[in-house]
Amino acid sequence: MDEMQLFLEIHQNMPRQGPGNTASTLKALKLCAGLPSAPRVLDVGCGPGMQTMDLAQALDGPITGVDFFTQYVEELQKNIEKEGMADRVTAMQGDMEALFFPPASFDLIWSEGAIYIMGFEKGIHSWSPLLAPGGYLAVTEATWLKSEPPARVKQFWDEGYPLMKNIEGNLDIIQACGGEIIGHFVLPESAWWDHYYGPLEKRLEILEEKWADNPAGQEVLAMERTEIDLFKNYSDYYGYVFYVARFG
Repeated sequence: MDEMQLFLEIHQNMPRQGPGNTASTLKALKLCAGLPSAPRVLDVGCGPGMQTMDLAQALDGPITGVDFFTQYVEELQKNIEKEGMADRVTAMQGDMEALFFPPASFDLIWSEGAIYIMGFEKGIHSWSPLLAPGGYLAVTEATWLKSEPPARVKQFWDEGYPLMKNIEGNLDIIQACGGEIIGHFVLPESAWWDHYYGPLEKRLEILEEKWADNPAGQEVLAMERTEIDLFKNYSDYYGYVFYVARFG
């Protein structure tokens, strides 16, 4: 089993694959004033789709959730069927770097905890043409909140996400890509713990015993624990920020 397979086993059947909560999703959605009565929505890197279903509850238009990993698409599909929303919500496997939709296909593009895979600037530049004129882009991004972080924090993020910027840097990128800044806010710490790090810590405890004789598995578990430990001790230096912008 390679590192990616190990990672997927750790994260399978998790409520979320990154920080976020319903309150933050709905707070960002309120910033998207003047959407059509039935907006066309694309959720990029949707994971198991907790936020996808929150959007479906709040809006009346068609919603497409796209993720690269089949297991997350299948989890979202189960939730769609459970909530009886198959007529409006579609779960689809796809690559965020090669989305197959024509220009101006959506009124709202959403992405929570996933744009880092492409990089913030590349993601906004690639996705914004898919918006109809006046459409909104709402994304969360790992962001520096304070300058001069401790060495171990900076090393961790420099290795994991060297493109990470502060809020001002990300706002500059949005504007350089032609976006109008509508608003931004830092996700609360509860958005990290309730549906992400909390369940993840319990999963790590279970896998610690299962992978006791698996060196590769132990290494991946150690990386996950390091990430959680850093946030416990240094969350004032970095966090996830919701950015909402309008294009066209």
